[in-house]
Order: sequence, then structure tokens, then C-alpha cells
Amino acid sequence: MQDNGLGIAGNVISRIFDPFFTTKPVGKGTGLGLSIADRTVGDKHQKYLICTSKSGEGAEFAIVFPNKIRCS
Repeated sequence: MQDNGLGIAGNVISRIFDPFFTTKPVGKGTGLGLSIADRTVGDKHQKYLICTSKSGEGAEFAIVFPNKIRCS
């Protein structure tokens, strides 16, 4: 998924999947959404959620599948 917004600043992008991280003022946001998404994709489905962004050019989120998928 890609947008054409302002992008995500370099000092923020490394933290966006951290639990409770938010750029909002204290008390104005929980910051749980991307952390839960990352954990669900990784732990439950053995895939990777990544984000790439350039300032002024938007951001892109992708789910990356591993080369080998193990079957039980």
C-alpha cells in the first residue's frame, strides 16, 4: 500500500513498529496500531511488514513473504 502524503521522517521511521510509539502529544494517541500489525504478520503468519518512505514523497508499506514456506 502506498500513499502520496508527506512521508515519514527518518528519525521516526525506525520506531514506527515499537509498541506505544506515537508522534502525537501525551494522552492524544495510543500508538498501538503498527505494533499489533507487525506482530500479527510476523508471529502468526511468518511474514515481514516493512515500510519505506522518502520525505515529501509519501510512504509505502509491504508484506514480504519468505522464500521458503514450511508446511506442517
